[in-house]
Amino acid sequence: MCGRFVITSAPAALRQLFGYIEQPNFPPRYNVAPTQPIPVVLVENGTRHFRLMRWGLLPSWVKDPRGFTLLINARSETVLEKPAFKNAIRRRRGLIAADGYYEWKAEDGRKQPYFIHRADGTPLGFAALFETWAGPNGEELDTVAIVTAAASEDLAALHDRVPVTISPRDFERWLDSRGDEIDAILPLMTAPRIGEFAWHPVSTRVNRVANDDDQLLLPISAEEMAEAMKPKKVVRKTAGSADDGQGSLF
Repeated sequence: MCGRFVITSAPAALRQLFGYIEQPNFPPRYNVAPTQPIPVVLVENGTRHFRLMRWGLLPSWVKDPRGFTLLINARSETVLEKPAFKNAIRRRRGLIAADGYYEWKAEDGRKQPYFIHRADGTPLGFAALFETWAGPNGEELDTVAIVTAAASEDLAALHDRVPVTISPRDFERWLDSRGDEIDAILPLMTAPRIGEFAWHPVSTRVNRVANDDDQLLLPISAEEMAEAMKPKKVVRKTAGSADDGQGSLF
């Protein structure tokens, strides 16, 4: 699956790669998480555009989003049949700009995060499906999910699913949803070739969404991994102690 990713390329470089007409300026992100706004490239009237959408797809037929689990991923094997995705795969395909993503591997009873990226360091275009949810009071919310596929043999050592990445030469084919015929895009929803991606272990600081800095991408040593795997001592808070959790950010 894909539950966190990274955008570090310069805005101008991404605009040149994806070919959208807008000129957005945005800072690098090192820990993008579900429910946050993320950049999506789509085609409208034959022109590529840059849009911010909430990560976590809400199908248009959902009446109350509070009772619906956000869909951050869409399995490529079932997108043609699943009610949440079968319309979007035909009419609302997009690309999400990224430079890599995180995956957690179970090791010795704990989960060790890894940063995964193209071996040549070039940016990624995640295959995406999007929907615009309309509320009862006329409000609208653009939402998006990342398409995933069964992992290739090498990446399966980390997780059995991977985000589908579209090659720049296939951007136009993936984004073109003018007709109902989708046979041309089905072969694109596959895992990357063996050896196309590289990865390394990173600090468990990435577990906390509030941490969003370039230090998250640094490889950690075997000694640091072993230290991170040690059981943590539980420290009980006394009444009135300062809140050092997520709530302190608001």
